[in-house]
Amino acid sequence: MTEAVSRPTLEAVAARAGVSRATVSRVVNGGDGVREPLAERVRRAVEELGYVPNQAARSLVTRRHDAVAVVIAEPETRVFADPFFALQLRGISKELTAHDNQLVLLLTEGRADHARVARYLAGGHVDGALVFSLHLDDPLPGLINDAGVPTVFGGRPGWSDDVRAEREPDAVYVDCDNRGGARTAVQHLLDLGRRHIAHITGALDQTSAVDRLDGYRDVLADAPGGGAPGLVAEGDFTPAGGERAMRELLDRCPHVDAVFAGNDLTALGALRVLREAGRRVPQDVAVVGFDDMTPVAEQTDPPLTTIRQDIEGMGRLMARLLLRGLCGDRAGEDAAAPEPGTAPAAVILPTTLVRRASA
Repeated sequence: MTEAVSRPTLEAVAARAGVSRATVSRVVNGGDGVREPLAERVRRAVEELGYVPNQAARSLVTRRHDAVAVVIAEPETRVFADPFFALQLRGISKELTAHDNQLVLLLTEGRADHARVARYLAGGHVDGALVFSLHLDDPLPGLINDAGVPTVFGGRPGWSDDVRAEREPDAVYVDCDNRGGARTAVQHLLDLGRRHIAHITGALDQTSAVDRLDGYRDVLADAPGGGAPGLVAEGDFTPAGGERAMRELLDRCPHVDAVFAGNDLTALGALRVLREAGRRVPQDVAVVGFDDMTPVAEQTDPPLTTIRQDIEGMGRLMARLLLRGLCGDRAGEDAAAPEPGTAPAAVILPTTLVRRASA
């Protein structure tokens, strides 16, 4: 039977460095008041012995767990099928790893799971939460607020009317300019000479989809026939939703000559239906997406013109804002983030048009 290898202790590090146990504890836990020569001796002893702090004991001292929950208000089948979530998680993971924090992923299969997530967050397992893909009137933001956990949202939360005035002014979130990006997309189609421009929305219980629909209507409000109700079909940010909505549009409006899709996956579904219907893209129907998820946009037939948002960068910025609030210093500094010492606020990142062959 193999004997268990004992882990180096604080006492062993103190003996190696020739200092007290309390001095080692202050250095390991990031405390002040230790002269640099002594601190360097402790760090050298830690490295030589391979000492790893006991996280439970360390948390008692620092009141930090060095762990952040990432809450995605979607079922796992959606999360693992949509590259948007992979890009955002990659950005979050990079930032947390750079600051020696662990990522704890929490998914919700439905609203019945929200109470479970709130209980976990209130249980003191993590230092803060990053929450995204919320739906309008979602109770999750309120439950997390009641749990007292520092939180940064991905996207503008859809507060219910009874709590909006109380909570919305203090909400910290990172989003892209959804409405402005939609305006750019539709204006591009108008500039190409298209006059019957349809829009396939995302799920309209999400603020991003509502904002993109509003941007579409902003540009076409005065365009002849451009913003007619028959030229709007509701999707759900998935290829299947794009297919279904495109079929509806062709049935209702066979003269459609352009489509602004709610996201790239929606555009992918729309392109399939247009091809089946014998409509050439872009000759007969021009198509513009939203997101610029390159694994999707560059592989469609033809490659997709789309509105780019920096999805991975948004994830990193969400983590930076949270860590800055937790650390109270310049952790996770970024030009787009508020200055240290100021209260974090909403950050809206710009979007740009990426032209490819579809429009």
